Parts: sequence; structure tokens; C-alpha cells
Amino acid sequence: MTLRKLAGLGALLSIVMPSLAMAADEVAAPVLNSGDTAWMLTATALVLFMTIPGLALFYGGMVRSKNILSVMMQCFAITGLISILWVVYGYSIAFDTTGMEQGVVNFNSFFGGMGKAFLAGVTPASITGPAALFPEAVFITFQMTFAIITPALIVGAFAERMKFSAMLIFMAIWFTLVYAPIAHMVWSGNGGLLWDWGVLDFAGGTVVHINAGVAGLVACIVLGKRKGFPTTPMAPHNLGYTLVGAAMLWIGWFGFNAGSAAAANGTAGMAMLVTQIATAAAALGWMFAEWIAHGKPSALGIASGVVAGLVAVTPAAGTVGPMGALIIGLAAGVICFFCATTLKRKLGYDDSLDAFGVHGIGGIVGAILTGVFAAPALGGFGTVTDIAAQVWIQCKGVGFTVIYTAIVTFVILKVLDMVMGLRVTEEEEAVGLDLAQHNERGYNL
Repeated sequence: MTLRKLAGLGALLSIVMPSLAMAADEVAAPVLNSGDTAWMLTATALVLFMTIPGLALFYGGMVRSKNILSVMMQCFAITGLISILWVVYGYSIAFDTTGMEQGVVNFNSFFGGMGKAFLAGVTPASITGPAALFPEAVFITFQMTFAIITPALIVGAFAERMKFSAMLIFMAIWFTLVYAPIAHMVWSGNGGLLWDWGVLDFAGGTVVHINAGVAGLVACIVLGKRKGFPTTPMAPHNLGYTLVGAAMLWIGWFGFNAGSAAAANGTAGMAMLVTQIATAAAALGWMFAEWIAHGKPSALGIASGVVAGLVAVTPAAGTVGPMGALIIGLAAGVICFFCATTLKRKLGYDDSLDAFGVHGIGGIVGAILTGVFAAPALGGFGTVTDIAAQVWIQCKGVGFTVIYTAIVTFVILKVLDMVMGLRVTEEEEAVGLDLAQHNERGYNL
């Protein structure tokens, strides 16, 4: 080959190679998937729907008529408060992975960095997901809705007796010191404490339900019982609202669980199926347990059973099979029934709307049984080969969450009680929080 031909070939390569390199970069660049994006947008709306109006109605119907607005107001105020805190620093604490390294326990194993504070660097072009397929803005909003409903669940434990101002400050501090760090430890990836342990929590059995349930139990004990409890009748004033709210939670939960697949794929489809199976089984389990124990099935009982099943299948939704979901649901319905009735009466704590009995206990049942039924040998779709070892890991995750949440929640409440007081006065409690705290009535007859 002549020197002239070699020179020509070199010139050609100098033109072609950069073009090939650019083409390779374009192929490797993440491309937004419109189907995944559409599903995550839908799932996000469904999860927000769970809090307002779902939880607001579910809880609102169970309190006395003089307190319905206070419970609904708390759900709406928490939605606004946590949305802003999530944007300012919550998302960063939960999902910033700066300083994290798999197998290394350091400060960032418990608490995320501040690199995403005020959503720094987030633009319309920011893409995220398991394969970087949908906008980061959608992921931020999706996780925001989880952060919203978790403290809102706690409201059910201290309903009808906590000052609105104290509730707001408590929720802000609790979100900062409990919710966001637990979410980081479980979901942030390699280097997160519970992630490295191998804890399975697909959609929030630990992060959301055990967390909120334990906090609720501590709160109702620290605040003390409602005036007249348990001798004064405190029947729900509108079970129709509660049933409508439970139905909304049931529907919205498909976004909660199936949306946690972070894609419109087979995992999302199976998560939807097992959510329906477990919820139906728990509703029937609670109903029949109550029927046998008390002689009649109640509307409040079946609504509570629905929520117990939704809670219990949450950590398992991405790994459990249909028959595993059936067993988890039945177990949750029966166990939560006895804990919300017999156990609560025996121990004497005033968990007004059974936040601990349903969410705390249901979350624990689901988290532990996930270690069993995620195994392919029992029809699951996880990678569990040693069931006993995985159950031990799940128990460690449950134990850590219970202890951490209980201690930090107790300290927050005690400090707030010393600084500003937690409870309304006896006169305000007798009048009702609607008038005493908001100068409004739910019903003007």
C-alpha cells in the first residue's frame, strides 16, 4: 500500500471513528421509557389518594363526631408539611448515597448526605429507575407520597387528644430523625445498614408500617388515655366514612405495592395480584375470627381486616407468590384482630384507632413471613435459598426498627411535652378538638 493510500485511509478513519464513538455514546445513553413513566405517574397519584382522602375518611369515621375535622385536618396538614420537608432535605437524607460503601458501616449507612438538598441538580432531563427509564422528578414525588402517609398513620394512635401545634412539630422532627433515616437504611442501596443485612422490604413493611405502628404505640402511651377510656362509650360516629376510606386505601394500595416495582413489568403485575389476594384473605380472616369470638361480624372489623392484609403483604409484594400471599393475608387478619382487641384490652393502652394493632402488628407479621414465602421452594420469586437464615435477617430488621423507632419517638415526645405540652386540656377534650383547636364543627344541625 502506497504512502498516499495510507494517508487517505488515516484521513477516513479520523472522520469515521469520532462518528462511531458518538454513536456508541448515544446508544449507551439512558432513554426514558414512556410506558414506565406513565405507570409511575399513575402509581404516585394512587398513593397520594391513600392519604387524602382515603386515610382521612378511614380515620375520620372512627372518631366521635366532635373530632372528625381534627383528624382530617391533621391528614391534610401532614400532607403539606412533609411535602415541603421532603423537598428541602428529606429526599436527600433518604436517597443520597454519598459516602456509602457496601459492607462498610459508617454514618452514611444510617443517614444520607445533603447532596440532594433542595433537589439540587434535578432537572426535567434527570432520569432514574432500575434501568434509568423514568424521570427522577417522578421518583421523588412517588417516594414523597410514602413519606406523607407514614406519619399520617400515627395520627390514629393519639386521635382526639393531641394539640395541633404539638402534632405538627412532632411530625416534622419524627420525619427527620426516624422516617428518613429508616428509609435510607432499607432502600438506599449498597452501604445502607439494613440493605447490607439483606432485609427484604419491597414496598414499606418496615419503613412505613412497623415504623408508624411502633411510633403510634409510644405516642398513645406517653400522652395517656382519653378522658373516660375505657369505661365511657367511644363508638365510631360514621362507619360509612370508614368503609369508603378503606375502599380507597384498597384501590390506592395497588400504586403503593405495584408501583414499587418502579416499572410496568411482570413484577408490578404479580405485586398487584398478590396484593388483592392477601387483602381479601385478611378481610375474611378478621371477619370470621370476630364472628367466632363475638358472635357477629362487623363492618368496622372487615374494614380493619382489609387494611391489615394490605399492610402485611407490602414487604412481600415483590417476591411472594399467590399462595404465599393467601397465607400471609389470613395470618395477618386473625393475628391483628386479636392484637387490636384482646391484647389491647389486656395491656390497657389507648391506641384510639388501632394504628399499632393493625399497622405495627401487620407489618411485623408481613416482614417475618416475607422471609418464608419469598423462597422459590414455597412458590416465591425471590432469591431466598435458606429460609431460616432469611427469617433471622427479617427478624433482625424488625427488631432494629422497633427499638430505634421506639427510643427516638419517646425522646422526641418527652422533650416536646416539657417544652410545650402535648395534650389539650380536659375541657377542650370534652368539647372536642374540632371546636377547641379549629373553631369549626363537622356537622352544623
